[in-house]
Amino acid sequence: MNKKTIKKEMSFGHVMMWIVILILLLITLFPFYWVVRTSFTPASLMYSDAVKMIPSRITGMNYVRVLGMVSAEESLALGGSGQSVNFIVNVRNSLIIAFITTVCQVFFSAMAGYGFSRLKFPGRDKIFALILATMMVPGVVMMIPNFVFIRQLGLLNTYGGIVLPALLMTPYSVFFMRQFFMGINKEIEEAAYLDGAGQYRTFFMIIMPLMQTAIITLAVTVAINTWNDYMWPLIVGRKEELRTLTVALGVFRSQTPQGQPDWSGLMAGTVLAIIPAFIIYAFLGKKIINSIQFSGFR
Repeated sequence: MNKKTIKKEMSFGHVMMWIVILILLLITLFPFYWVVRTSFTPASLMYSDAVKMIPSRITGMNYVRVLGMVSAEESLALGGSGQSVNFIVNVRNSLIIAFITTVCQVFFSAMAGYGFSRLKFPGRDKIFALILATMMVPGVVMMIPNFVFIRQLGLLNTYGGIVLPALLMTPYSVFFMRQFFMGINKEIEEAAYLDGAGQYRTFFMIIMPLMQTAIITLAVTVAINTWNDYMWPLIVGRKEELRTLTVALGVFRSQTPQGQPDWSGLMAGTVLAIIPAFIIYAFLGKKIINSIQFSGFR
């Protein structure tokens, strides 16, 4: 086989690879496109333009309606349900819950991961194996026990009740942090001990700065998962002033005085809900990619 044939086969292979990548990319992005497309489709054309890639008429009134910037009568006249989302309050609740959960879970998971990777104590490996085993338990199985526990503590319809089950740590977070700690050279810590640094000073002043990439990655993961969580905030925070954005969108969908969901308004609200996640990934995406290649001291 001569060089020309090899080059031709490689070129054909690269072309096929890019075709497959583009097809998978289109399959992945198409649902997002359809959400955005529906959010700009007038409610009156929702079903007549159902199969069109681009609606006959584009409008931004769906966003105005879902944000409650027009009266219920005007919303009904535009083909909507007449309902709206208390966007500022719902976003505030989502931000508070996501922030508290992320900060606490990352901090305590980092401490637990460091303990399991560096400290030696009786039953360490068995305890860690038990933590890993809990990863196989579906979250829905723990929902009823957690609800009973939160109710007995009198924390229903409070921020504390919403954040408490995931406040300290989760099995995945502990496992994630432990694996990164295992990649740090122990000689760095030994050098800190020789300089007179204690266990706590070494952890906070030496190890944690080295774990910046892993911490950011875990923080982004926890924040996005908490932001998108629906079932638990729906069960525990039933008061309107405690609704997160995902719960508010679910309630908005169920309010159908016209007999059918306000899909265009719901998609407009969905676009608004995914903007924070998009911004986070846009600014921190490189950190997340680097964390996959993390192998120790940099």
